Amino acid sequence: MPHSEHIVSGFDRDLEGIQAMIMRMGGLVEEAIAKATEALEARDLELARAVRAGDKAIDALDEQVNDEAARVIAQRQPIATDLRTVLTVFRISTNLERIGDYAKNIAKRTETIIDQPPVNGTGASLRRMARQVELMLKDALDAYIQRDADLAQDVRNRDLDVDQMYSALFREYLTFMMEDPRNITTCMHLHFMAKNIERMGDHVTSIAEQVIYLVTGDMPDDERPKQDRTAHDAGLKG
Repeated sequence: MPHSEHIVSGFDRDLEGIQAMIMRMGGLVEEAIAKATEALEARDLELARAVRAGDKAIDALDEQVNDEAARVIAQRQPIATDLRTVLTVFRISTNLERIGDYAKNIAKRTETIIDQPPVNGTGASLRRMARQVELMLKDALDAYIQRDADLAQDVRNRDLDVDQMYSALFREYLTFMMEDPRNITTCMHLHFMAKNIERMGDHVTSIAEQVIYLVTGDMPDDERPKQDRTAHDAGLKG
């Protein structure tokens, strides 16, 4: 029995360490989302470059989480709920790393268009959309820490708001391009940025679904609600 208790406490310590890395990674990703769109709106080249450089820390944490989770599986040989917990960590880390990549992509495109004339109000609109995703991510990570399936489901439902914002921006960019061909290049980049943010929302939703799986043992079996597919189906990959 003492040996068994030692194994359990060792697993718990390992899990706490991995969980701390996930939360640190989540904080860096939230910061990257905010700074990437701030750089666009403020036309701040140095901030955009800082976001791109900061992605290396997110990638390093992703590798660290995966290595540590793999070690725990090999050494502790967890079963049932414990194994589900470790597998969830893998998936959350992967989603966070992808969100960080999208923030880096936004910063990269900001550097490309920073010398172009601004298109009226588009930076602020993208920042509002990104803020919605940022708040969803915060709640998804809180749901993970608290093992709160209801909060995770709420995050999942809110992805529809992000889709609606993306569709509205897509139509807005089309209007700007038709009104003035000089806006075409900038609006194409802005569309890719909006698509990046929409994909961030999908990855946050995947994190929320992993939390639901962790708490209940089942992945949500209903289709996640999607709004208008027009912009998606026109979809250019960013």
